[in-house]
Amino acid sequence: MPAAETPDERTVTTGGGPADTAVETIQREMTAFARRARASAGRMHPELSLVSYTLLGHLEERDGCRATDLAAHYALDKSTVSRQVSALERTGLVERRVDPVDHRVQVLHLTEAGRRILAQVTESRRTAFRGRLADWPEEDLVRFAAYLERYNAWSGPQRDDT
Repeated sequence: MPAAETPDERTVTTGGGPADTAVETIQREMTAFARRARASAGRMHPELSLVSYTLLGHLEERDGCRATDLAAHYALDKSTVSRQVSALERTGLVERRVDPVDHRVQVLHLTEAGRRILAQVTESRRTAFRGRLADWPEEDLVRFAAYLERYNAWSGPQRDDT
């Protein structure tokens, strides 16, 4: 889409028209994006999956949190988060600390090694994104960023991983 064009703000309907075609294209392209992101995570750091990277990023943003908070935030099963966290602990990227307010609770925190690896992978991902988007006009980048924020801010019922 040229930089000067603005997408139509009409409500998406189900009539086989341009909006339906656009939704199908969005679904296909987001699936390709997710596949590419998962594949590139291993190249950025062989021991850090996309899920692990995401969990480490959340722990850094929140300066630690409980495993149950991670599960709730990402709408994941507690056992899934438990396996991921255990793997991160085994590799020395995450540690558990007693919550100073409630000594019954353990809070997950990044270790120094976890912070270093997260910073390295984050910079590698930034570089990859910059390279992929290098030829985009600034207004397209700003618009794309706003659309992604708008899409991800939706708080309706979660039916699947859209």
